[in-house]
Amino acid sequence: MSGPQCCANPPNLDPSSGAGRVEQLGGLDAYVVGSQDSKLAILLLSDVFGYEAPNLRKLADKVAAAGFYVVVPDYFCGDPFAPENHERPFMVWIKDHGTDKGFEDTKPVIQALKSKGISTIGAAGFCWGGKVAVELAKCELVQAAVLLHPSFVTLDDIKGVKVPIAVLGAEIDQMSTPELLKQFEEVLSAKSEIDAFVKIFPKVSHGWTVRYKVEDEAAVKSAEEAHSDMIQWFVKFVKEETTLHL
Repeated sequence: MSGPQCCANPPNLDPSSGAGRVEQLGGLDAYVVGSQDSKLAILLLSDVFGYEAPNLRKLADKVAAAGFYVVVPDYFCGDPFAPENHERPFMVWIKDHGTDKGFEDTKPVIQALKSKGISTIGAAGFCWGGKVAVELAKCELVQAAVLLHPSFVTLDDIKGVKVPIAVLGAEIDQMSTPELLKQFEEVLSAKSEIDAFVKIFPKVSHGWTVRYKVEDEAAVKSAEEAHSDMIQWFVKFVKEETTLHL
């Protein structure tokens, strides 16, 4: 189900990182940042290391600066995957934190956002969160989705997508291989009713968009290119689509 890549390069978690704050939303703690007056929200669905990862929160701040209210839920309720805990290897940990549970836990978060007056929601999923994001896209619980080096996403998942979707993958990835991503692209290109975009980034590995080392200039540049692609997707299909319908 999962290889070592899924858990490589773990971040140094920092609960105080980011310019935003932590609050309860839909029954989960969540890192939130951006204008409360925005009618547009973006959910950032973390990898197995959770919502206290500094690079993920830095990205949330960047998305908020583009005009969105950004929410990063704590799906693991203070129990992110800890590679150093040998008594609880990944296959044991994932039994308590399956993506199916993540999908169900997102529904009250979306309801809470709508109760705040949010009209349009996008979701970006990283690794583990990619599977949650694709499930949301299949049920039209969000209006646009981006999958970044997703884990556990199948061809059938992609066939079921009903909203604009971008898939940003790595050349070196055992979880979503370039061959699988090309199959995703073929399926999506045949779905003329849905806007879609698939891009394979050269010379990067699974997790590169959020698990880069800040001192590695090449890694940062590749991550920032993916961040830009993601934000542009949400500007086009969350922000501009909403403006068109006003």
